[in-house]
This record gives sequence, structure tokens and C-alpha cells, in this order.
Amino acid sequence: MEITWYGHSCFRLTERSFVTVVTDPYDSKTVGYEPLKLKAEIVTVSHDAPGHNFSEAVKGSTHVLTGSGEFEIGGVFITAVQTDGAKKKEKIRNTVYVFDYDGITVAHLGDMQQIPTQSEIEQLGTVNVALVPVGGGNGLNAAKAAEVVSMLEPNIVVPMHYATPDAKIKLDELNKFLKEMGLGKQEPQPLLKVTRTSLPAETHVAVLDYQKG
Repeated sequence: MEITWYGHSCFRLTERSFVTVVTDPYDSKTVGYEPLKLKAEIVTVSHDAPGHNFSEAVKGSTHVLTGSGEFEIGGVFITAVQTDGAKKKEKIRNTVYVFDYDGITVAHLGDMQQIPTQSEIEQLGTVNVALVPVGGGNGLNAAKAAEVVSMLEPNIVVPMHYATPDAKIKLDELNKFLKEMGLGKQEPQPLLKVTRTSLPAETHVAVLDYQKG
């Protein structure tokens, strides 16, 4: 499968013979970046904010998911788990989505703010690829993001929701998270290709260069 990042928390997941997913499409007027021009059958929204819920930017969508549950759409199994504000009204209600593409699982943590409970981690199941907010703001900061990674133990971590030249929202730089993970500067790649045989045994951080949607 291929994972492409369009900035902020927006990704496109594609795999031949399966439906395409776009996560957390944004309103570029609010968060920066260029306006999105994407096509997908499924759109997921982690929470109701302009940086994450601009589903009309995605053409051809037949399903817009905005909350917890279990779904099977076009061969993709989706587990959606409510975190953070599920019980505490003062916090943002956030939904984490886990996408199962024929045995490869990708978890999009949305705008997760708090370290998840053990129960929430168990609901997510095995995570091969974790798309993790690392830049603070309304999402996890670098230290919390590193702690969540250690709890999830994914094969691959893709950082998101951090400061870039095109971002309008004030967030921390990526290097804070890389330091927390014991890493130096990483060379960004245009997209991430994942197969079952390519999954590393030890957790690997893959930095993506945001594409123009």
C-alpha cells in the first residue's frame, strides 16, 4: 500500500483492489498549505475542527466517518476508537482510526492530546504503521508522542501535525520529536510504500515530505 501526506494531519491511503481513504482533510485558509484536490471513497474526521473536518475538499467520497464504531467498506476493515474527550467534556473529542488493508494495519491518531489508557491501546489492536501528531498545539507534544509510540510498538511511525514552511498554525518543529526518539535529522521521502515483507522488526521513523493536494 502507499501512504501520502498532504500536510497537517491529512493522508491518503491507497492499495490496488481496495477503496482509497483520506484522513482529516483541512481547510487551507485555516491551517495553510495549498487547497486539497483529492479523490477517495472514504473520508475520516478525527474531530470537528476546520483543520480536520473539511470533507468537501475530497471528491467522490461515499462514506464520511466521524465517530467510533467498526466498519467494513470496500475490503478495508476500520476500527474507530474515541479517546481524550469521550468522558471529559472540556477536552476535544478525538477519534483514532485503525485501517486494516488485508493484514497491514495503519492507525491515524488524529488530534490525540492525552496518553491513551491501556484499554484504549488494546482496542486499537496490532498497529503496523502509526500516523502520530508530534508538534503540540492541540495534539501530542514530542515527549508524549514518543511515549505513545512506545505503548503502540508499531513497525513504522510517520510524524504529522508539526511546523512546516507552509503551516499557518503555530506548532513545534519535527526535530524535537526526532530527538525524543534518539534520532538526528531524517531525509523526507515523497511517500511511504508498505508491504508485509517490508515491515521492519524494530520501530522505524519514516519522515514524509508533504505533497500538494
